[in-house]
Amino acid sequence: MNALLFERSVWFATGPLILEEEAQQMQDFVYHRPVLAEKVVELLAPKPRSLVVDGTCGGGGHTEALLRTGADVLALDQDPDAVRHVTEQLAQYGRRIAVRQTNFRHAYKVLDELRFSTIGGALLDLGVSARQLENAERGFSLMRNGPLDMRMDPRNELTAASVVNEYSGEQLTHLFRELGEEPAARRIASLIVKMRKTSPFRETLPLAHAIEKVVSRHGRRHPATQVFQALRMEVNDELGALQEGLRVLTARLETGARIAVIAFHSLEDRIVKNFFRDHSREWLDRPEWPAPQRNPNYDLKLITPKPVEPSKDEQRTNPRSRTAKLRVAEKI
Repeated sequence: MNALLFERSVWFATGPLILEEEAQQMQDFVYHRPVLAEKVVELLAPKPRSLVVDGTCGGGGHTEALLRTGADVLALDQDPDAVRHVTEQLAQYGRRIAVRQTNFRHAYKVLDELRFSTIGGALLDLGVSARQLENAERGFSLMRNGPLDMRMDPRNELTAASVVNEYSGEQLTHLFRELGEEPAARRIASLIVKMRKTSPFRETLPLAHAIEKVVSRHGRRHPATQVFQALRMEVNDELGALQEGLRVLTARLETGARIAVIAFHSLEDRIVKNFFRDHSREWLDRPEWPAPQRNPNYDLKLITPKPVEPSKDEQRTNPRSRTAKLRVAEKI
């Protein structure tokens, strides 16, 4: 590594080592396959022994693919379950990987602790993992009852139950419409406000069943999908974290290093697209200006003018990949 990283710090993770029984239970929930893994490695093009930040290590699929190129990896995730899993699964890479529980928007804090001013690449794989969806106790599932939680980082205070039971009808309407892109946002919000007066929502299935009273089922998609998505994004401030994370990670890239982002939602992809566009324009021009001006944020070159999407084969073998869009930019 840059073995300096591990001269300054030891292998780290959060919390005590898990018990064997707990480890076996964890294996019962399988993480999702990494999406566009080959394309990520090809387009990120990390240099051997450079330090790459995987800001959403999840099940470790992308992390391991990057390690196999010869790069070293600082793996971040706000989910303690993911941190434990990656620490255990990739232990064979020893000092070439370090794992921390934190949101990628705070990557600068970890890099400062480790005294790294620049990095050789960064990756963000956005969204929720299959493991999180399958674990009813996390509160993400539409099909399995559990607490109305949805926190990716259990240390955070805001839960989905707090949002559903405490936000006003107008706030819920705005949330479902803007983050969930739900056409029936107002009607759903009105029903929630009415029902919670006598019976506050504490679990996932009662909320999902309530939404079904407003939105009829069409096809395989559950009527509550978009509302649950909006709640998850609100609880975890996903769009705010993405905007901040893009700034933080881009600022730390060394010249020639690249940042890659996989988005599964149109709002997230739009943020990435606009950020890369705004940082790859050398000149800015406005009608009221006498002449074009240099862009003070000009520090990127687009590697993917259009997003890279999974092949038909990958979409068939990994249905989760169907909506994935990969964008890559290079520090100049």
